[in-house]
Amino acid sequence: MPHAPISPAATRPTPTTASPASPLTLEERLTLVNTTMTARLDEAAVAYEVNTSHIPTGPLALADVVTHPLDTGPPAPPVLYPTPVAALLQRAHHRLLTGGWCKDVLADEDGAHCMLGAIRIEARGDRGLEASAATVLLDAIHRQFGDAAATVPSFNDAHRSGRVPMRMLTHAADLANTHGL
Repeated sequence: MPHAPISPAATRPTPTTASPASPLTLEERLTLVNTTMTARLDEAAVAYEVNTSHIPTGPLALADVVTHPLDTGPPAPPVLYPTPVAALLQRAHHRLLTGGWCKDVLADEDGAHCMLGAIRIEARGDRGLEASAATVLLDAIHRQFGDAAATVPSFNDAHRSGRVPMRMLTHAADLANTHGL
């Protein structure tokens, strides 16, 4: 017996009235998102391979590999002071600004320095220049705060942040420049 032709309307699925599905749990949603993202990443990896297959690649020459750091940090500030003590105090300020400030030690394990530690590093072994800078700094501290601190380290350690100690280095640099030191 011949079959009757099937109309296109008869091949469409008929909507059913399904009971509302219970909401997905967090774990189920995460699994669904993970599966979707994994499929997308797999497709992107295949597309990348197809799109870059025409690029010739050769063996890597070790001489072409960069072996030194690319970022050497911020540049040194322009020298604002022509006198050696003032320039040293300016460099010490810049060191604290870029390398960090600490208290209770000359330098901590992270490379931060206290005021005297920064002066010592920037003096580069010149003990006379270091002593002159520390003297001018203590004088600037006494001018600003009176006899609140007997030494540069005690002034440094009395603060919770490096804001005031760094400001005092700037004042001391100005004072040294004014006195031609």
